Amino acid sequence: MTPLTEHFTLEEFTRSDTARILGIVNIPAPAIVANLRRLAKFNELVRLQLGGAAMVISSGYRCPALNRAVGGAGNSAHLDGLACDFIAPAFGTPMDICERLNTSTLQFDQLIIERVGGAVWVHLGIAAENKTPRRQVLTIDSRGTRIGLWK
Repeated sequence: MTPLTEHFTLEEFTRSDTARILGIVNIPAPAIVANLRRLAKFNELVRLQLGGAAMVISSGYRCPALNRAVGGAGNSAHLDGLACDFIAPAFGTPMDICERLNTSTLQFDQLIIERVGGAVWVHLGIAAENKTPRRQVLTIDSRGTRIGLWK
């Protein structure tokens, strides 16, 4: 395992069942690894907001082929190693997580509660280096993309 921070490894940000099944090589370039390190450091701050609850990363870096395979947006922050999707069951539901992070002072770029089929998770993005975080809060579900957190 390649540690990025105390609680996060490079492997958990690059692991993908879809990539494995489709034979897609999902190895980030050094500049993207640097972004993933920044994201992992930010996630350490998120863990503190969640009372130290472990974060289970379901998606981190996606190479272009993997991003296409999973139906990701062409401008997804996942492509640059600036976003991850996660849950933290020991803290609560994805909505609980989003509500907590939304009321924090953390300077995220995007905080999205995503609902696809029966699955629900948190998408958390950070701004590129030297860019101002937008603190954009969204809901993405069967009704589309909406501003704010919608239950």
